[in-house]
Amino acid sequence: MIRIKAGVPRRPRPRPRTRRPLRRALALGLPTMWGAMAITYKLTCPLAQQNDMGARIVTSAVFFAVGTGLIVQVRRSLLRELRQIRQIAGAAQNALLRPLPPRLDGLNIAAAQLSAERGAVVGGDLYEVIATEHGVRVVMGDVRGHGIAAIGTVAAVLGSFREAAHDEPDLEGVLRRLDRALARHLRERARAEHPASGALDPDSPVAEEFVTVLLLEIGADGELRALNCGHPWPYRLSGTGAELLARADPLPPLGPFPLPALLPFVCCGQLLPGEALFLYTDGAEDARDARGEFFPLADVLAASAAQHPLPVPQSLLGSVFTALLRHTGGTPTDDVALLVLRNDRKAKCANPGARGTVRPATTHPQPTNYR
Repeated sequence: MIRIKAGVPRRPRPRPRTRRPLRRALALGLPTMWGAMAITYKLTCPLAQQNDMGARIVTSAVFFAVGTGLIVQVRRSLLRELRQIRQIAGAAQNALLRPLPPRLDGLNIAAAQLSAERGAVVGGDLYEVIATEHGVRVVMGDVRGHGIAAIGTVAAVLGSFREAAHDEPDLEGVLRRLDRALARHLRERARAEHPASGALDPDSPVAEEFVTVLLLEIGADGELRALNCGHPWPYRLSGTGAELLARADPLPPLGPFPLPALLPFVCCGQLLPGEALFLYTDGAEDARDARGEFFPLADVLAASAAQHPLPVPQSLLGSVFTALLRHTGGTPTDDVALLVLRNDRKAKCANPGARGTVRPATTHPQPTNYR
């Protein structure tokens, strides 16, 4: 056993610099060698100069072996590059959508995401759960579009939320920080795509970008507060079934419209011990089968709640994803993100059945279909 003395920094072992040149030489040298063998055989072997049937069969076998060797070598190189790309993509996904802890401040958590773009591990959906001194704060969002083009917007919104969730004392301040971060990101993106224009052109495709955002705050006593900007309301799962957390009209999505001066949050009652919240993006509800019928998310959740009065987040995600893929034939057309939070805290109040009243988030109803 080798021990490192305290205060003496350990120097990293230098990596050999000959590995990459050697790999490149092998990647180029082996196909060249196979080709040289084929040409040498054709020019120098007497059997290759004959025209009888036996000589032709041998020559064909030689060239078949050479071609097979070339294909195998190219395939190995492509597989090696594919493994490296998947490792990089996995690291990017873990940095962007960090794996959520299974338990956080008395909450049992499970989350999963499915990208509609083939080969992509990160889509246009975002989620995060953070324990703060103000309570557990949750964000669920959906960027317009999906795939690689939406990753920059996801990174901007998530990065702002991870800071604002700790700094801002209320959800209104968090939402305004997200709105400013998104506006700054869109301006920088428009400037990068069109350097001649110094501001965001209203006719630019970037100006049409938007993000639906749902902010939740779960207090120590399970009290729920929410701010919703164009996102589907989550479901509350309990022994009695599945119900929408609120039915208030949401605010417009972030991006195309400025936030109003007053942002009243929605009081959603309490999340009692044993109850769970099911958050999702609209890719789950909008998924269609071959006949054009929408995925019955509410029915699937109600059936799961009736079968399992105490919902297990991991099992619930598995059953919903299985039903969703069966409904769509394994090919969803939009990104799907699911997040389940179950309250495993002990009851602290004398009247746990009392819930708060829900009041509208705005006096001016806004349309909920922005796609």
